[in-house]
Amino acid sequence: MKRSVIFALVLITALVAGSASLAAADTIKIGGTYNLTGDMASLDVPAANGSKLAVKQINAAGGVLGRQIQFVLYDGKTDSATNGNIATQLVNSDKVVAIVGNTDSDSALAIGPIAQAAGIPYLTAGATSPQLPSQVGDEMFLEPFGDNVQAAAGAEFAVNTLKGKTAWLFWDKGAEYTTLLSKYFKARYAELGGKIVLEDTYTQGDTDFSAQITRLKAMTPQPAILYVAALQASDAGAIAKQIRDASITLPMVGGDGYDGPELVGVGGKGAENVFFSTHSLMDAKNGDAKMKSFIAAYNKEYGHDPESAFAALGYDAVYLMADAIKRAGSVSSKAIRDALAATKGFLGVTGAVTYQPGQRIPQKTVTIVAIKNGVYTLGALVVPQKVPAP
Repeated sequence: MKRSVIFALVLITALVAGSASLAAADTIKIGGTYNLTGDMASLDVPAANGSKLAVKQINAAGGVLGRQIQFVLYDGKTDSATNGNIATQLVNSDKVVAIVGNTDSDSALAIGPIAQAAGIPYLTAGATSPQLPSQVGDEMFLEPFGDNVQAAAGAEFAVNTLKGKTAWLFWDKGAEYTTLLSKYFKARYAELGGKIVLEDTYTQGDTDFSAQITRLKAMTPQPAILYVAALQASDAGAIAKQIRDASITLPMVGGDGYDGPELVGVGGKGAENVFFSTHSLMDAKNGDAKMKSFIAAYNKEYGHDPESAFAALGYDAVYLMADAIKRAGSVSSKAIRDALAATKGFLGVTGAVTYQPGQRIPQKTVTIVAIKNGVYTLGALVVPQKVPAP
């Protein structure tokens, strides 16, 4: 082969390699940490789908700062060690400038400290422990409201709307989320004059709640309401069904762990007279223009409507991070973090986000969903009058 031909081939190879490197450098890498398998998949898969949809839309509109977003998504498998490993991978190998993801506090606690140590802003799409920012540090942000806010909303709804001044408190003792939710509910409920007349627990993975329900049924008089803190909609559905099978028809109230089709899918008719706090109601008919647009886009992308508000939270989280990058005018992680902290009035599908000085949890309106004839309907919109301290 002639030397001139060899030189030409080497030059072409170098140009191709250089173009690939340039293309990679022209993207903005954002890490995605979602539990696509395991116990939290029912919440994280919709949230991840929402995030991917947001990335697709942003890139189709020209990206951010003239660059495309590269969403580096990993499956945490609902395992703390795995989540820690993927956080390390994102920081050290993938060199992301920010991280978005997760819907549970246990996973966030596995990822947050690694992001904090690396100076990488981490925005959780759905983890709601109000203790996360202080536990992790100033790189940790919540896109949703905190559990103390939704628990206070649930307590105020129970007392003011359902007129329930006595309650059975039943909670999953194996998760950070349910432990905190029950604690905050109990505190706010007591302030409103409510009384917990029976308290019981279970552990994630339990399927038979007959012993606890037997104790409930034996009470005379019966409590006015049931507050059940469940991690997942399938658990809430199973508990509701077994309660109704025991001929107990009292109102059952809970948190955003109920938000998913499994509540009715597992609970069936037992899900009637069930209410839960969440981030928004996925309502294509009565929602605002932003909600309708999101639902239509999600349906077009995935062939069905959003499964829960967590799909919208994942979507909002990416748009919020992209908005911070745009305002930062830089892909410096520190600049992005500072811009994120300065967010005021960012309007997402799940409401407006403003971070007050020194605070990294937004104060948002709580949606109460009511199950009526198997349909998820709007029960109330609540801005709690008082919120327990984290």
